[in-house]
Amino acid sequence: MKKLLPLLVPALLSALAVLPSFAPAQTTAVQGLTAIKSPYSAKETMDRFEAVVKEKNQVVFARVDHTAGGAKVNLAIRPTELLVFGNPLGGTPLMQCAQTAGIDLPMKALAWQDEGGQVWLGYNDATYLGQRHGVPQCPALVNIGKALAGFAALATAK
Repeated sequence: MKKLLPLLVPALLSALAVLPSFAPAQTTAVQGLTAIKSPYSAKETMDRFEAVVKEKNQVVFARVDHTAGGAKVNLAIRPTELLVFGNPLGGTPLMQCAQTAGIDLPMKALAWQDEGGQVWLGYNDATYLGQRHGVPQCPALVNIGKALAGFAALATAK
C-alpha cells in the first residue's frame, strides 16, 4: 500500500481538478437555495421569471421590490426582488405528504445583485423542502423541482 500511495495521490488530485468544469452555473451557498446566474438585471430577471410562470399557468400572488422598500426607510440595498407564485395542482400534493409544507407555499423566487454586480435567480430546492418537512420521497417533489428548474432556466436564458 505504501508503494501505491505516491502513485494514487497525483492521479486522484488530477481527477478532482477536472470536476468543477462539469458543475452547472449555479450555487447553493445557502442551505436549500438553488441560485442561478442571470445575464440580466435583477428587475429584468424577475420580469422574465414572472412572464414564464404566468405562461405556465401559475398564479402570481405578490411581487416585492425589497430595494424600494428599503429606500422608503432610507436604507440602501442592492437590487433585490421577490416573486410569490404557485398553483394548487403543484403545492397541494406536497401538502398531502406533509401539511407543514404550507409554510413554504406558495413558492417564491428571489432575484438579487451581489456585491460583485452579478445577478442571481434563486428558489428553494425541492429536495431541501422534502427533507425539511420529513417527506424526502414525496412524489410531488419531482414535479416541483422540474418546474422550478425549468422556470428559472427560461427566465435566465440569453
